[in-house]
Amino acid sequence: MDRVDSSPSCGAPPTGAVGRLADAYAAAPLLNCLLREVAEPLGHPDDPRVHRLPSGRLLRVRAGRRPTGPEVRAAGTWHRVGHSELVKLVADELRRHTGLPCGDLPAEMIDSRDAVAALLTARALATAPADPYLRSEQSLITGHPYHPAPKARGGGPVASWLPYAPEAHARFPLVLLGVREDQVAEEGDTGALDALGPVPPGYRLLPAHPWQLELVGRELAEAFADGRLLRLGTTAFDTWPTAAIRTVYEPRRDLFLKFSLDVRITNDIRRLWRHDLRRLRRTDTAARHAFAAMGPPAAWLSDRGYRTATFAFEELAVLVRDGLRGHLVPGTTPLLAAGLAEGFDGSPLATAADPGAWWEAYLRQVVPPALTAFDDHGVVLEAHLQNTLVAVDAAGTPVQVLYRDAEGTKLLPDVTRAAGWERLVYCLVVNHLTEIAAALAERRPGLDPWPAARRELARHDLPEIPALLASPTLPGKTNLLLRWTGADGADARYLPLPNPLAGG
Repeated sequence: MDRVDSSPSCGAPPTGAVGRLADAYAAAPLLNCLLREVAEPLGHPDDPRVHRLPSGRLLRVRAGRRPTGPEVRAAGTWHRVGHSELVKLVADELRRHTGLPCGDLPAEMIDSRDAVAALLTARALATAPADPYLRSEQSLITGHPYHPAPKARGGGPVASWLPYAPEAHARFPLVLLGVREDQVAEEGDTGALDALGPVPPGYRLLPAHPWQLELVGRELAEAFADGRLLRLGTTAFDTWPTAAIRTVYEPRRDLFLKFSLDVRITNDIRRLWRHDLRRLRRTDTAARHAFAAMGPPAAWLSDRGYRTATFAFEELAVLVRDGLRGHLVPGTTPLLAAGLAEGFDGSPLATAADPGAWWEAYLRQVVPPALTAFDDHGVVLEAHLQNTLVAVDAAGTPVQVLYRDAEGTKLLPDVTRAAGWERLVYCLVVNHLTEIAAALAERRPGLDPWPAARRELARHDLPEIPALLASPTLPGKTNLLLRWTGADGADARYLPLPNPLAGG
């Protein structure tokens, strides 16, 4: 399989078809945010696509789950707005709406668009993995459909990040470091790390993501100089970056490793923060026990343990996650739910002979474990598209769900039941089911996916379910305003969205 060309030419501003496609990919999630968070739909009978912005300007878009063709009304005429003009428009509207200056967000929006262009260029020269699971993990060119800059890569040059980009079908070896034994910090089961390569006496093996090592290398110069840290080469095998970018998978060893990455991706700098690592065992243990009580086929991919260096605790931390094989129903193929929403070659969502039956099977696998974990065990899964794997049988029918990511999981009563429920509804229904339902409906006009979702939710005897099914609104996360105001990425803020489950 071809490696990605990481030459600087891949980062040159593209023109022609690639540039137009990059504009469209980048504009769609930005428009979704703008329409959800600050625009007012006018509901004009002659043109329901028209919205009023905080300034009073009128914006018109071609509707759909990926809106296109933005136009602004000026001097009695509709004028098309390109991506760069759209960024300026959004910045001006948010200044008026919030009274706050722009900060870094406009630059992130431009960076996100330029990253998409580089990814499209590189992707055209790369070979997609043969494994459908890896294809699904590496399919997310749009990414988060309700984030203003979902593909921003910290503003660095293309050559610094493209060799590690899952969207460009990258693969790469890991750097192997030796940490002096008296400088090792670890917790849980990290034995899989010791099998990655030889290490001198008195040292423990610590793999590192090469991009992270480039980012923090200067901070480690003293540790390399005094022998606390050794360079031991690289792994004899490649790893594949998954949709999370900083998590990699090695299929033959069935090994997932999650690293710190000192880059802002969507809302957060993606470090393995010390406070998260310290509470990881408690959170993961609760999730493991919840899924063990449920029994198969639902499964939890345990974050078994972490290892790092005491002098670079967050910078060099690596998390060991369960592989797939010990959990999968025999004869099934796991697929990333976000990949199903985005679309990839061979996706069963696109080829299902009976999309209604496929959707009902999907709901039967995905919904019950998330609700049971919450109600019976006080575990609030971050059950969004990127944390959900759905295993399908030979016919492409969903037969199993595998949830992951203890870092994003919350426990009751660390959060109140009301706050935990709001978070679960956002992750499971708004972020997850709404996108899969929209993708199905887009491919099968006339399909109404919501009666089946309502029936599945109504089967579960949670006290919150009747109110959920009767409420006119659902909680929608405000990623555009969150980034504009500089709020912490974990400080979710919600606004009411129309509830497609209501009124059935």
